[in-house]
Amino acid sequence: MGKIKSKQVKRTAHALMDKGVDFSESFENNKKVLQQTMPSKKMRNQIAGYLSRTKRQEKENQVEVKEE
Repeated sequence: MGKIKSKQVKRTAHALMDKGVDFSESFENNKKVLQQTMPSKKMRNQIAGYLSRTKRQEKENQVEVKEE
């Protein structure tokens, strides 16, 4: 089990996804995308990790739906 992310991390990540910013399943790619907008290194890493995990979960959920 992983650490619980704060509301600020989740809220910011969902706001960026709603704006249409393209994120991937890769933590490194997400970190590079956030580099221009996030001044804090710790927040940038937390948001990038949360985004990569949610993207992987979305992909797994899509695969499960297709199999049914």
